[in-house]
Amino acid sequence: MKPTERSSPDILVFVIVIILMGIGFVMIYSASALNAGFNILIRQLIWSVIGLGGMIFFTNFDYHNYRRMSGWLLIGSVVALLIVLFIADPIKGSKRWLEFGGFRVQPSEIAKFALVLFMAHYLALRAEKLRKSLWALIPPLIITGVVCLLVLIEDLGTAVTMGGTVFMMFFSVGVPIITLSGLVVLSIPAVLVFIFSPEYAYRKERILSFLDPWADPLDSGYHIIQSLLALGSGGIFGVGLGQSHQKFYYLPEPNTDFIYAVIGEELGLLGTAFVLLLFFALAWRGFQIALKCDDIYGSILAVGLTCMIVLQAGVNIAVVTGSMPVTGITLPFISYGGSSLCIMLAAVGILLNISRHVKDL
Repeated sequence: MKPTERSSPDILVFVIVIILMGIGFVMIYSASALNAGFNILIRQLIWSVIGLGGMIFFTNFDYHNYRRMSGWLLIGSVVALLIVLFIADPIKGSKRWLEFGGFRVQPSEIAKFALVLFMAHYLALRAEKLRKSLWALIPPLIITGVVCLLVLIEDLGTAVTMGGTVFMMFFSVGVPIITLSGLVVLSIPAVLVFIFSPEYAYRKERILSFLDPWADPLDSGYHIIQSLLALGSGGIFGVGLGQSHQKFYYLPEPNTDFIYAVIGEELGLLGTAFVLLLFFALAWRGFQIALKCDDIYGSILAVGLTCMIVLQAGVNIAVVTGSMPVTGITLPFISYGGSSLCIMLAAVGILLNISRHVKDL
């Protein structure tokens, strides 16, 4: 039985996302104006209009309808990942994108979203069995493993985010923590194989550069060093908006993967802390929606969508601050990129729709 719908979605989630997007517009222009003028900013604005339109649609589209279509969406995303793997041309050394009429679409972003929708449906149906039987975990683990494997070949950071999101969804339905810990331990050998296999030597270099970036400061350690220099030079208050020096051909991908470093340099510790606080607030509100939702499917879905957004932010910030090896993943709502922005806004739209079915939020 579907819960009663409230009159309006949660305003706090909406406000947090709009503030993050506003910060993104300012920082994208600051990081890219030297090379591209207003071009990149205009593209981001176009994607934002599309994404916000999608968010409004999903806010007003009953989230229960996704249950019957989630399986087909997941199958479609797996097909897209296979197309990227076998057909797509590498861009900057990675196979991640499909191009349509000058626009790039990243199937791993769609797969991440589809996996959350499908797992919420699957776990809601079998929650009781999953709490009592280890064997009941095998089907969802196989599905997650296949999707993460295809993404891992193309993008380590997104695969880590997907695995962490499903882990939290398992936790939310009451799978024992000892079981979940065992699954994490069992997954380590597979991850190590992909990192240290000869076909993916660049990943091994990233691990080694993470441990000692100064061993190769002009190649494998370059990203981390330049990012830390940007953060360090910003101090507490920053050097001033638009005054970053690292974005001038020193810091790689300053408007996408390393935009948090530009924030740190220009707005200082206070700026980065404010962004971090916004993501903490988004996580808190998302989990509040999940906790107060009477519908188990809605509750699991809210956990998955919240973790999908917040874990990606955490991975990006960890990379920029040198807390984990470099991997290409954007900062939600702030980094330049159409696929990521639209998927994240769709996720927020569904979260807002769930909040409309929650009383006393």
